[in-house]
Amino acid sequence: MATTLHNKVCALAAALALICASFDASAQQPASVAVPTANTPIPRTDKLGSTATLADESDYRIGSQDLLDIAVYGQAELTRTVRVNTRGKISLPLVGQVDAVGLTALQLENLLADRLSEAFLQNPQVTVFVKESISSRFTIEGAVGKPGVFPLQGQVTMLRAIALAGGQGSLGDLSNVKLFRTLRNGEREALTFDVDKIRVGEAPDPLIANDDLIVVGRSKARTALRDSIFGDILGIFNPLGFLLK
Repeated sequence: MATTLHNKVCALAAALALICASFDASAQQPASVAVPTANTPIPRTDKLGSTATLADESDYRIGSQDLLDIAVYGQAELTRTVRVNTRGKISLPLVGQVDAVGLTALQLENLLADRLSEAFLQNPQVTVFVKESISSRFTIEGAVGKPGVFPLQGQVTMLRAIALAGGQGSLGDLSNVKLFRTLRNGEREALTFDVDKIRVGEAPDPLIANDDLIVVGRSKARTALRDSIFGDILGIFNPLGFLLK
């Protein structure tokens, strides 16, 4: 009887060690994935699979205290990094102060090009990149290492958002990641992404927008297996466990 109980305990302990090792390996897996930077080309498409739309940085409205990279082709002296002041304005040579808050990057590009044209530059080519967004945030929760609210600085993709949150948790299911987004009409949209496919390049890596909520679901199989193993071990070491059968 004692030998049989001892063998059962050893077997369950070995199984538990194996499962824990697999959980730890999966939790560390995101660290080996290259995280896109702001300069990483991102596929531009309107659909992911059949239903999920992608975020686009053109939807983002510039806010107070945002940091902008502004470049004018062929005019190195006009290329600079500026921060939007508390009154929502930026200041540039030849154009003076310009209202930037509430505009998209494209709208600000067109406005600056018009102002520079008035300053006798012929067909100026202006590019605006939001390098740092102080006024924007996204939230990530569920089976990640560090759920919470994070600033939306520059271009943040789904992979980068998960990495910022500490990567996949031990019970995480990256094939079922939900993204909740408030549309311009005020409605709440729910999108579903398979991050495993994004990692291997089988699906585009979507951009995260202001106020997005990302929820990484739990793997039902891993959760059930974990609960089963711990339940068996507790049953063995509970001297009154036979009364529950």
